[in-house]
Amino acid sequence: MAEDLDQTIRENAQGPKRAQGDSGSVEQHPLTEQIEAVRHLASKEAAKQKLGVRMTKVVPPGAV
Repeated sequence: MAEDLDQTIRENAQGPKRAQGDSGSVEQHPLTEQIEAVRHLASKEAAKQKLGVRMTKVVPPGAV
């Protein structure tokens, strides 16, 4: 999914911001908003994986 978004952003960055023709006009979201969307989705995906910091206490054998 992230690779698809990365590819879409690359294509959008290479193309025009606005296109106009006989059938109407089209304008893309600004590149900064597209990048923020990718960051947001990546953050949501990372949160699903639950790879947070885990704290444990190590007690050596024989210690009470």
